[in-house]
Amino acid sequence: MERYFGESTPKLGFGLMRLPKGKQGKIDMEQTKEMVDLFMEAGLNYFDTAYVYDDGDSERAAKEALVDRYPRESYTLATKLCAWMGEHSEKAAKQQFYTSLERTGAGYFDYYLLHALQASNYKVYDEYHIWDFVKEQKAKGLIRHWGFSFHATPDILDEILTAHPDAEFVQLQLNYADWENPDVTARANYEVARRHGKSIVVMEPVKGGALAEPPKDVQKILKEADPGASYASWAIRYAASLDGIITVLSGMSDLEQMKDNLSYMKEFQPFNAREQEAIRKAQEAIRGSQSIPCTACHYCTAGCPKQIPIPEIFGARNKQLVWGQLEEGRKEYEKVTAGVGNAADCIACGQCESTCPQQLKAIEYLRDCASAFAQSSV
Repeated sequence: MERYFGESTPKLGFGLMRLPKGKQGKIDMEQTKEMVDLFMEAGLNYFDTAYVYDDGDSERAAKEALVDRYPRESYTLATKLCAWMGEHSEKAAKQQFYTSLERTGAGYFDYYLLHALQASNYKVYDEYHIWDFVKEQKAKGLIRHWGFSFHATPDILDEILTAHPDAEFVQLQLNYADWENPDVTARANYEVARRHGKSIVVMEPVKGGALAEPPKDVQKILKEADPGASYASWAIRYAASLDGIITVLSGMSDLEQMKDNLSYMKEFQPFNAREQEAIRKAQEAIRGSQSIPCTACHYCTAGCPKQIPIPEIFGARNKQLVWGQLEEGRKEYEKVTAGVGNAADCIACGQCESTCPQQLKAIEYLRDCASAFAQSSV
């Protein structure tokens, strides 16, 4: 008997947010199909997409690579309704559900989530009666389990779970770098969810790929602990070793990432005491390092009036801050800002900060980037 909802679910989930891209930036369907096949052959079956991922192409890819090729009972599919993006109306928000059903052809969703609840938007889901709407779809058999993904502070999470105790699970950003991060409050959010008896789906375990290539001090610690383990494996196994976890989503972007993840998650083993100690040392090293903790989700860029490629600029600056690659960072900055807005073009409208799931002080970071890259180009 399961101790908590989802305990027996395989602990690696396939996040379909960062699928491989081919020509003209379109999803590489042949590689995606190969990745799906490897995932399914390993006995794993949890797939996660969303209405807004890749302007709907992620859900369409789920249909082509998964739904059209495998029996419906052989996999579980999760998607999400984002009431605060696009056309702002109750009708449009609810239509997302039906559009997702059409795009995926799945017939029903095993897991359905209210998407990216945070301080600036969570009340919209009440105003549009979305909580009641998803429960109605569950009663019709179109949703098996429902919950929400969350990017805010523990007091708001407690408020939401108190108001909606029938939510079956919560999707949280949990990784070893953000565990004690005061901007992300990962530990506190985890503890609130568990105190309410909620199971957790983990997102961003590798922090948008940052923990696949962590700072040099962290690399040294992890290599000494296990020379053969990939850096990403430490991040994913850390999250999967927590209690109350349904699955850990990995947004795999190519076959090599899939193969690496399967090598240690097909037969998942929780961290032992030695590995826990290595992670504790890595966390201490990260607290002493400087970086911009952006996960490159790109929620900030859609409404930027100056068309500033904010995540790419932060990535270029991190080359300088984390790796000391001053010239490489400057060249990357020039490349990503060619023909679009640059950091100095920011007008501090606040649109980026209002949509950022990480609660980043993006305006301050952009000012730093503008100053740093102006100096490095002299």
